[in-house]
Amino acid sequence: MNDPLLLTFNPGSSTVKIGLFSVSAERATRIGQGSIDFRHAPLSLHLVDGGGTREIALKAVVTEHLHEVLDETLNWFATHFSLTDLVSVGHRVVHGGDRFAGPAEITDATLASIVELVPLAPLHQPQSVRLIRAIRHLRPNLAQSASFDTAFHRTQTELVRRFALPRHFFDSGVKRYGFHGLSYRFIAGALTRRFPLLAHSKVIAAHLGSGASLCAMSAGASRDTSMGFSTLDGIPMATRCGALDAGVVLHLLGQPGMTPDALEKILYEQSGLLGVSGISADSRELAASTQPQAQEALDLFVLRIAGEAARLATTLGGLDCLVFTAGIGEHQPPIRAAVCKALAWLGVELDDAANARNAAVISSSASRVAVLVIATDEEQVIADETVSILHSQGATA
Repeated sequence: MNDPLLLTFNPGSSTVKIGLFSVSAERATRIGQGSIDFRHAPLSLHLVDGGGTREIALKAVVTEHLHEVLDETLNWFATHFSLTDLVSVGHRVVHGGDRFAGPAEITDATLASIVELVPLAPLHQPQSVRLIRAIRHLRPNLAQSASFDTAFHRTQTELVRRFALPRHFFDSGVKRYGFHGLSYRFIAGALTRRFPLLAHSKVIAAHLGSGASLCAMSAGASRDTSMGFSTLDGIPMATRCGALDAGVVLHLLGQPGMTPDALEKILYEQSGLLGVSGISADSRELAASTQPQAQEALDLFVLRIAGEAARLATTLGGLDCLVFTAGIGEHQPPIRAAVCKALAWLGVELDDAANARNAAVISSSASRVAVLVIATDEEQVIADETVSILHSQGATA
């Protein structure tokens, strides 16, 4: 008898990462992974498995419901794996509001709650809804579960989550939620497995990718984070502005011809590294550029990361460990070095050679703060949480 299989979907605003996992002894082991970028035409499935990397051309075109795209994708997987053994699909859902403090089986009520939260995550939440509905259409009897990015931060106190607004706004849901929770949950678990003494200390993890945030953790639990009510908050990102004086928003909305939709596009898609540099949203391209505005964008990025780390250290009452993760955090030594240099007053000191080779431990022996590089794996967290849902239902017995 073959082991049960499960799929994971990790959607971005215009992409989706797909993971295929085998389930045995209540553990999920990755056996394949792929991604689709919906911005490209014709579409292709970028696949990574034991045979290497391949690009599989897809005939389907992007529609509002994604039925054809997922049908072709599932059919392709079925030619290489026994999808008759597929028992569940797990989805990353960015926003769980105050309803979800952990993973959940997707029922009609769960899906309705996810849909209600679309206005709080307008870039990412609709993609999750489309994928969930597409699977329901194609495989109506297949179990599905949701893993929420906000759930990890539910351990924060109400004080940390509160804005200085009239109290009734907090009671109606206007509060700091935090995001990238699946990544931070993975980092917390990796620390427990690989650096158990540090896992229970005062840790700041910096998830630096096209979306970017920082999280303060102690004893593996979230205590504070840079992102708040939306994924716009905190440090500058590839195309998102980061923390912004609310007066700027009011000012821009008062400009002739400015609409809320136009301003949303500016803040989400035209700001950050792209907006400041006027060149690119990719920090690698900016690092290679000789244009002064490219360096200025990177300098601002580093300045805000270091400043947010200092704020989070205040929440923790100190700092024992700094973790870099995600695309930039894992692969760009100059960014890490610049952030650590700005935090030298906190006792952060790098081993330059270790940093240059992307070692797991990049702090020097003299550093008062351990500095680590840990590759994150959100799909593994989704898979593990999906298994937990299946196990609670006896579906993997």
